[in-house]
Amino acid sequence: MTATVMSFANFKGGVGKTSTTALVGYNLAKSGHKVLIIDFDAQANLTSLLLKTKSADSDIITIDKSLMGAINDQIPLNEVTIEITENLTLIPNAVDFSMYARYLERNFNNELDRVSFFKKLIEPLKSNYDFIFIDVPPTLSLLNDTAFYACDQIIVVLQTQERSLSGAEVFITYLQETLINEFHSSVDILGILPVLSKKGARVDKEILKAALESFGPDNVFENKISIMERIKRMDMEGVTDSPKDIHDRRVHEIFTNVSTEILSRLEKVGV
Repeated sequence: MTATVMSFANFKGGVGKTSTTALVGYNLAKSGHKVLIIDFDAQANLTSLLLKTKSADSDIITIDKSLMGAINDQIPLNEVTIEITENLTLIPNAVDFSMYARYLERNFNNELDRVSFFKKLIEPLKSNYDFIFIDVPPTLSLLNDTAFYACDQIIVVLQTQERSLSGAEVFITYLQETLINEFHSSVDILGILPVLSKKGARVDKEILKAALESFGPDNVFENKISIMERIKRMDMEGVTDSPKDIHDRRVHEIFTNVSTEILSRLEKVGV
């Protein structure tokens, strides 16, 4: 077993990357794949979401050491993992991760050594999982460069509004010119995943049409995510999965379909 390392990303914030990471990871784990999610954001929204998911079936969870603490103390990352559900594991984050870029600048003089640091750090984890997802903040920065450099595949999350489309185009150009051309990363883009602002809305159709023209139909996911009130509630309360709840069923049907398409796309590129 060697994990495929992936990230859902975009230059623009508020496009649903964190909830998408959590729900895709959750549904891949539910189908039997071993999944690790690494929270790579000092705001720790994904950590909060997944700990609420876990605490729904257990006592309140406390974090002994987060990602930055493990890095500072040179503790193997497998010693700070938290099991959320069967097959789904989290490496939590906290506000101290805001010091990560300074840590890299202080400890490495060479820029390539800084950018490649996290790839080397997670290498021992890859034999334990089928998938490792890295949830990153919406920035172009050294912090994110180290995460993207560690990835095998990136899925660009595209919310159907003009600024998000522009952000996706800028982001893809940045990956090519910086990570691939300058640092010789082997990362690839698995596809563009649309997030519909309002199902059936005119702007959704216009942006989707522009995305298909800009990126090509083969590069845009057939399955799309709709912004739903239940997903917003899960962001606040944790992932719920009641078979008797029609709203839960609809959410998980969407993300099961997205997860299935991810597996299909990976198979096509030989991963």
